Amino acid sequence: MANRIMLNETSYHGSGAIAEIASEIKARGFRKAFVCSDPDLVKFGVTAKVTDILEKASIPYTLYSDIKANPTIENVQHGVKAYTEAGADCIVAIGGGSSMDTAKAIGIIATNPEFADVRSLEGTAPTKNPCAPIIAVPTTAGTAAEVTINYVITDVERKRKFVCVDPHDMPVVAVVDPDMMATMPKGLTAATGMDALTHAIEGYTTKAAWEMTDMFHLKAIEIISRSLRDSVAGKPEGKTDMALGQYIAGMGFSNVGLGIAHSMAHTLGAVYDTPHGVACAMMLPIVMEFNADATGEKYREIARAMGVKGVDSMSQDEYRKAAVEAVKKLSADVGIPAKLEAIKEEDLDFLAKSAAADACAPGNPKDASIEDFKALFRKIM
Repeated sequence: MANRIMLNETSYHGSGAIAEIASEIKARGFRKAFVCSDPDLVKFGVTAKVTDILEKASIPYTLYSDIKANPTIENVQHGVKAYTEAGADCIVAIGGGSSMDTAKAIGIIATNPEFADVRSLEGTAPTKNPCAPIIAVPTTAGTAAEVTINYVITDVERKRKFVCVDPHDMPVVAVVDPDMMATMPKGLTAATGMDALTHAIEGYTTKAAWEMTDMFHLKAIEIISRSLRDSVAGKPEGKTDMALGQYIAGMGFSNVGLGIAHSMAHTLGAVYDTPHGVACAMMLPIVMEFNADATGEKYREIARAMGVKGVDSMSQDEYRKAAVEAVKKLSADVGIPAKLEAIKEEDLDFLAKSAAADACAPGNPKDASIEDFKALFRKIM
């Protein structure tokens, strides 16, 4: 079986990179942009950093901001209608995963109208056409949605999130400008950073991992581990490093998948509206302990990438424990809670079944039963 790698056609990195957006739109012959950005980014002037560039370049646009932190089926449906009415021919997605996931779903349905029932996109839907062209501008250092073929939508009615995996939704251009991330509050910086670390570690240990994606994931673990604390502290160099580290993690996991830390995090987000990065950070070390005996020597390299000294003289049990402890310490250092009091014993059956049915679960290096999921959820109660 062949291994496949899919990345953006073009990506820009570094301070001031957003200046390239207008030239990309013009070079590609787009006439009007549909700007997807969440209400808070609009309110606090972050979105305007990009729309000001569009206005200066005389590029018409329509702004769509009916986007929630966990984007819903309804958000997508409204967005498809707004995109059609706007007469746009490209999408500029500004924000974190919520804005970019909404943009991907809108873009896919706009060019594949037979999938207007948003639920029909779950899993690997057989769409035929590339989505409306997306220029993705992340404002958080974590989701890497700008370089992935994945997006997640919340089904409010059924209290679940569903993952969509579609090569047709890859943004054509990613603009990773750390200046767009400068206003992230500490809590969001920490949560999205731990999401990025979860991407890197799960991508490195997933069943489909191979040499090229291992290269991406180990480098991402190294960068995130050394820079997340500084980023949370507001240091510019930390934010710049995190912008790169989370993108590199996305280059890997988008092509090989994730594991049950993510499937469980998706479930917590759908049921309790737990921020995705916080849920990932809570589940990651617990799932790492569960997976340890199915990972060979990989935890030694995780520990090494996280800065643990002396790993080559450690036994397998020692370096596995060291990797887990390094993750726990980083999470605690950036202020992520270890427990979620909202979980109740009576919820566990639904939580476990939802996590088992999530599209990320099959990639986990070790198969988990419903009882395994329940036991893992109990560890954060």
